[in-house]
Amino acid sequence: MNAGWCIALAAEAMTDREQLHRDGYALLRGAIPAEWLDDLRAAFDAGVKPSDQWPTPRGVNWRHSLVDLDSKVQAVCRLPEMLTVVGELIGERFFLSQVEGREPLAGRGHQELHRDLSAQRPGDTVCALAYFDDYCPRNGATRIVPGSHRPGSGAPPCDFQEESRTVRFSGSAGDILVFDADLAHAGSLNPTGARRRSILICYFAEPLYASHLETANLRGIRMDTTDRFTRLGERVGQNDA
Repeated sequence: MNAGWCIALAAEAMTDREQLHRDGYALLRGAIPAEWLDDLRAAFDAGVKPSDQWPTPRGVNWRHSLVDLDSKVQAVCRLPEMLTVVGELIGERFFLSQVEGREPLAGRGHQELHRDLSAQRPGDTVCALAYFDDYCPRNGATRIVPGSHRPGSGAPPCDFQEESRTVRFSGSAGDILVFDADLAHAGSLNPTGARRRSILICYFAEPLYASHLETANLRGIRMDTTDRFTRLGERVGQNDA
């Protein structure tokens, strides 16, 4: 590859990183291999549990699935393209904290815009929604407010009732939405009852591991969370430099 192409590719990568940090999210189209989807849907359906069977009851407007020990689900959580985006947003070593299945029920699923919030400092928590079915406004598409994770100095507080800047996503099974936990976002009403299975994945910066362990049982976490990833998304041993 000649020097001109290298410079062009480097400039494109820098632009992508700048946009990622500015907007607070990336939508990775077709990130999940298509041949995995049937197994992932089957794992979701097999793991569905009523709200009162979780250590902490889940919301009644959603179908919740316990899937964190499924090997295909774990493979989705470790897709290199997604880990690269997560590492760029967190900016330091991180770990996979939690994954569970969620699906809005027919006539339900609407949420007000909200933030999941970083645990201790801006940027230490990143979430991802991996879609197992096609998604659009007819089955409860996710919506977000780009750039709302880092309001400028002197900016007024985010008005969670104001939807004028909201982006509502549509796409295909296999897409993954990766976003900073401080980004204003929400699920939407599923007016048709069409399936919209997904998994919600959470990643934390490494310094949050002790506090993660304190609440793991309450959150129904059964999987091993000792893997560590660099800011480039590469897996390393827990004690590696």
